[in-house]
Amino acid sequence: MAATPPEQWTIRRVLTWTTQFFEHKGLPSPRFDAELLIADAQGIDRLRVYLDIDKPLRPEELAEIRARVQRRAAHEPVAYITGTQGFWSLDLAVDARVLVPRPETELLVERALARLTGAVDPVVVDVGTGSGCVALAIAQARPDAQVIAVDLSGDALDVAEANRAALGLTNVTLRQSDVLAAVPERDLALVVSNPPYIPTADVAGLMADVRAHEPHLALDGGPDGLVIIRRLIDQAAERLRPGGGLLIEIGYDQGDALRALLTGDPRWTGGVVLPDLAGHDRVAEASAATPPEAPAG
Repeated sequence: MAATPPEQWTIRRVLTWTTQFFEHKGLPSPRFDAELLIADAQGIDRLRVYLDIDKPLRPEELAEIRARVQRRAAHEPVAYITGTQGFWSLDLAVDARVLVPRPETELLVERALARLTGAVDPVVVDVGTGSGCVALAIAQARPDAQVIAVDLSGDALDVAEANRAALGLTNVTLRQSDVLAAVPERDLALVVSNPPYIPTADVAGLMADVRAHEPHLALDGGPDGLVIIRRLIDQAAERLRPGGGLLIEIGYDQGDALRALLTGDPRWTGGVVLPDLAGHDRVAEASAATPPEAPAG
């Protein structure tokens, strides 16, 4: 009797096997990850995975998929493996030099654009720009704005510059800066930031995707998670025009601390903390107060 030929590997079979393998590894979105990695290896979109579901795969195609699956099994973020991440209306290049842009950070962009309504040629600063996601989204939506994107990491700025160039945005300036040290401009319309806000002791307990692969410089906010935020609040107060806005992404349990910092500081008015779509505290917002007039003569 002739030997039974080995079963052909198709996209369907690889998708099923990879999903089960990721489930066994405890990954949070096994099928979605499998779809993305197969699509990336094939150079197609996720919809095409299902249109081509019974396509037989050549050995070299299987090798491309296998390499991506092995990286994801080691908890490397999918965005680093594919090299791209969607944010707002943008497709951004990302790698281990920057945080993976997250959907909840889009609230910063939403609030920034709302605050800029009616502003004429505003100057906006994005502190800790990383991939440039927030700065570039604002700059694309408001081509009349001058957006200054700063980061302490030169490596992160290289990623942001590549994204800026790919999008063809000419109204974004990149600077290496420790918070606002390299931003001498005054009369700013808006300062936005997704700063490091994880308490140092909590970094080791983050999920493996983040702890082992994303840059700790962009995560570690000091003993209470608020070291950079306090500095940002102080420095932004010196640079914003009266009524200018401050928007800071924060941790889900930092809302009370931010309310206290902003409402207890006479340089700020209207301090509020806004929830994300999951109902967690996510963005602290305040306006620069009008300085009191000096007493006459």
